[in-house]
Amino acid sequence: MKKILIALIVAASSALPAAAGDIHGKVTCKGSSTCADTVVYVAAIPGKTFPAPAAHAKMNQLNMKFVPRILPVLEGTTVDFLNSDAVLHNVFTPDACADKFNLGTWPKGETKTYTFKKECAAALLCKVHPEMEAYVVAVPTPYYAQAKADGSYQIADVPDGSYTLKVWHPRLKGKEKPVKVAGATEADFEIAR
Repeated sequence: MKKILIALIVAASSALPAAAGDIHGKVTCKGSSTCADTVVYVAAIPGKTFPAPAAHAKMNQLNMKFVPRILPVLEGTTVDFLNSDAVLHNVFTPDACADKFNLGTWPKGETKTYTFKKECAAALLCKVHPEMEAYVVAVPTPYYAQAKADGSYQIADVPDGSYTLKVWHPRLKGKEKPVKVAGATEADFEIAR
């Protein structure tokens, strides 16, 4: 009877989802007036893949700017690029990780799409308006966050375990460090040029 009871407890505990916590902390950005462009994310986890979301992410072209300027997404996400301005816009990237795509030029109210198939920080530009610039940061896990202007960030619902945490910034050198998540876990970074 005791053996059966132990077996039932083991079976019940293995059916429970792994405990999840969060990773939070602060990124100090030396050489940049803001940390709001920083993306913090858990690197690829060996043997683990994550399905791309069915819903498309969206980036607008409004008032001669890309909105948002930084768009972190999970690998495999399709991004819709809407032109909301009364002028023609274009979207292209020079980055090979996004196949150096060029979506052409289109008028107000129309949308073009691109699927970011692999890990990539793709610079987005407009051939019609060279002053326009933005980034789509495609990451390999759904555990990511964009830092606030003061550098604080929080990544919620990360299963307990050991990971590599990476930091990306468009103007500063990225960094990475190992983290062991067990409930609420703190990880701070300092990045610079």
